[in-house]
Amino acid sequence: MMAGKVMAETEEQSRIRFQVELEFVQCLANPNYIHFLAQRGYLKEQTFVNYLRYLQYWREPEYARYLKYPMCLHFLELLQHEAFRRECVSAQVCKFMDDQAILLWQHYTRRRTRTLQPADAPAPPAPPATAQQGPPRQQS
Repeated sequence: MMAGKVMAETEEQSRIRFQVELEFVQCLANPNYIHFLAQRGYLKEQTFVNYLRYLQYWREPEYARYLKYPMCLHFLELLQHEAFRRECVSAQVCKFMDDQAILLWQHYTRRRTRTLQPADAPAPPAPPATAQQGPPRQQS
């Protein structure tokens, strides 16, 4: 029996754990997923709360550079607070978080595009205007 012995993690196990934790942390960028976890009672379990605390290492630049959805770090930080975890059960709170995240992404993308564009570069073309048309008319 191996009670009391801690086996070293192999390189393959370490790589898989890294991928699983990366995927999970990035899922936290989705308020609907957080709502799902809250509805299932995970956010009330102390072991899960401890796991969320452990995942704070993703805030370090050496790990954060792998994140595709950096908003997950903001939600990971909010999940450290019991009051926030309690509120995540509410569908209205989930909808509000989702709406705010979408607004942030929309405005952030526009601002970033303008910021990164050189001053002498031409403005990006406007999307084509779509004519507001009613239903097709029948010829009589």
